[in-house]
Amino acid sequence: MQGVSANLLVAILAAMLIIAATGDLRSRRIPNWLTLSIAVTAIPFWWMSGLSWADVATQIGIATGVFVFFAILFHVGMMGGGDVKLLAALGLWLPLGSVVKLLVIMAIAGGVLTLGFLARHRLAKHEGKPEIPYGVAIAFAGMWLIGERFLYQFG
Repeated sequence: MQGVSANLLVAILAAMLIIAATGDLRSRRIPNWLTLSIAVTAIPFWWMSGLSWADVATQIGIATGVFVFFAILFHVGMMGGGDVKLLAALGLWLPLGSVVKLLVIMAIAGGVLTLGFLARHRLAKHEGKPEIPYGVAIAFAGMWLIGERFLYQFG
């Protein structure tokens, strides 16, 4: 029963990632209530997944490390604040190896997304720099990992 309940929470996470991507694409904002919901939902996921207190401390450490690293990128103007919070919230869900995989997939997807937005921006002859909805790349990477979880579980 624990596996089914944990999978339900992962499905809820997937839905929240879709909401984050859609909202970021529309308004270039990821609401705080959404990132907080993703973070808080990790707590019952830990319990249903059977994580020990040491494992929980590790998850909190991973999320903190992700937050600090990307907060520095935010500080120098390379990342949006909502993106930083979304990544930290996802860090509560994933073991370190999966966080690294998330970041690699996010970087590749973000690069493709950026190239697409730059091309669109230039073709439309807009002034200034385009705003890239990086939450889309983050959500894509998260969905990729969720897909792997279910493919490996049932494959």
